[in-house]
Amino acid sequence: METDWIWGLVGGGLIGLGGAVFLLGNGRIMGASGILGGLVDGSGWHNAAERLVFLLGVIAMPVLLLPYYEGEIGTHMTSNTVVIIIAGLLVGLGTRIANGCTSGHGVCGISRLSLRGIVATVFYILAGGLTIAMMRHVLGVI
Repeated sequence: METDWIWGLVGGGLIGLGGAVFLLGNGRIMGASGILGGLVDGSGWHNAAERLVFLLGVIAMPVLLLPYYEGEIGTHMTSNTVVIIIAGLLVGLGTRIANGCTSGHGVCGISRLSLRGIVATVFYILAGGLTIAMMRHVLGVI
């Protein structure tokens, strides 16, 4: 029986727990793009230490857990570097246009029954699905 879904469930639970702790501890939404964006555009320098610790945790935790992961870590990501760079830039642009990302709108927004979060999540899931379908089946890039 496939058990990969268990890791997704555990990871999703940890993201939800992290969002709840961040909200209860800081009174703000745990939106990764907003946390990073506040450092980049300078609007979040008043709490830069908190933002940097959060980002350090997001980067360091997978690295720290790597020795406990058995087997090879496989992805289905393309090896085309240009596609990866363009995808990253488009994701960044999309999060700025939508005023948030999956952690802000999807995890924290939906859990608070925020209409804005629900609508944003529906649209970025639809856009992601259409993009994958077009890139894979029409353009054959991935």
